[in-house]
Amino acid sequence: MAPELSSNWKILQARLKAGSASEPASSSSTSASPSAPANNKKRKSASDDQDSKPKRKRTRTFSFPKKQPTNTTSATSSTEKMGAVSSQPVTSTAPLTNQPSIQFLRQNHGISHESLSEAYNLTISPTLLSSLPSHPNQGLSPTASLDRTKYLAIDCEMVGFGPGGVDSSLARVSITDFHGTQIYDSYVLQREKVTDWRTAVSGIAPKHMRDARPFSEVQAEVAKLLKGRIVVGHDVKHDLKCLDLDHPMKMIRDTAKFSGFKKYGNGPKPALKALAKEILGLEIQTGQHSSIEDARVAMLLFRKHKPAFDMEHANRYPEDVKTKPKPNKAGKGKKSKRK
Repeated sequence: MAPELSSNWKILQARLKAGSASEPASSSSTSASPSAPANNKKRKSASDDQDSKPKRKRTRTFSFPKKQPTNTTSATSSTEKMGAVSSQPVTSTAPLTNQPSIQFLRQNHGISHESLSEAYNLTISPTLLSSLPSHPNQGLSPTASLDRTKYLAIDCEMVGFGPGGVDSSLARVSITDFHGTQIYDSYVLQREKVTDWRTAVSGIAPKHMRDARPFSEVQAEVAKLLKGRIVVGHDVKHDLKCLDLDHPMKMIRDTAKFSGFKKYGNGPKPALKALAKEILGLEIQTGQHSSIEDARVAMLLFRKHKPAFDMEHANRYPEDVKTKPKPNKAGKGKKSKRK
């Protein structure tokens, strides 16, 4: 059996050689020679490199566009969530208002409204001026708080008496505080026969005299309110004259005499209507005048330029500086000799 096996083996080898010669590509790939594994490794490495490059490109083109929007959206959503979370406690638990601290300072430390408004920069908005309530002929407001009020604004309306209604008589007086809140308002009974009601300008008509107060009562109440306080108004001397009252000049802040407002007037004194339009952007006195509105506008003009008002007032009415007594030349602890 050994010779048969060897001859068959030889025949098989011859056939294999003949097939390998006819098909070199297939035989080289399927041959089991010792050099074949090395070639196969090189080919595999080259093919792996070629295969790996497109695979990397595929992974980049396939995965990167998908991951990028998801990451950015997640980042933006996370930041939005963070912003929303951080802003919610501020608005809900800690509202942005100074009222609690202001009330605390007022009640426990005796600080005035005006000082608190200056410290916290609280101003009257011109757009909110018309929303403040007005109560004509109310007299002294029952809710008025004057314990620490330093500034009051005043404005009056007059009617005419005498020949041609040239002479003026007090018909209405209005007083507001530093914040524009109404403190006092009253119609005034006429002591003389009215020859010109000036209704188109003053807004006063005979019907307003039905519930008007006597002049003496109004004069006494206004004098009590103004005493010891700084009076703000426009051309205040006319208001005080019709009330037959005197007030120290150093305790008056007049918007008609303030040097910073002279450029807004055609004459020596600018009109309140012009100041309201040029400085505050408000249209007032388009028809009948309102003494409450005029008082509020005068106070708003003063507050807007209060530092300049204070500086001009200090230069006009300088305070008397008290000189300190000179120390004894002999010095402390030494007694002067008697002659």
